[in-house]
Amino acid sequence: MSIVKINVLTVPADQREVLEQRFASRAGAVEGSDGFEWFELLRPLEGTDQYLVYTRWRSEEDFQNWMSGSMKAAHQGTSGGAEGESGGRPKPAATGSTLWSFEVVQQASPK
Repeated sequence: MSIVKINVLTVPADQREVLEQRFASRAGAVEGSDGFEWFELLRPLEGTDQYLVYTRWRSEEDFQNWMSGSMKAAHQGTSGGAEGESGGRPKPAATGSTLWSFEVVQQASPK
């Protein structure tokens, strides 16, 4: 069965739109990765400032290959520069991040 990775991002209210725009601009970036099965960006409705980035993978190995390959390359660059500064990366929209890992043991789809 598949594995699920959920990245829990703490996002201040004034950065929500920035985060969503950044994810929208990267649309298609993970979909071609070997072993990738599903992606969802989940916006909180009430009571929390945490977004969930849900991805499902064929195996842990596929996820790790993506992390050390195309994901790492997409997130590399100079740090410390303010958004718009020459040579600098934009300031992160999230103030914190935690990665949860799960193994799918049961699943169902509509009949």
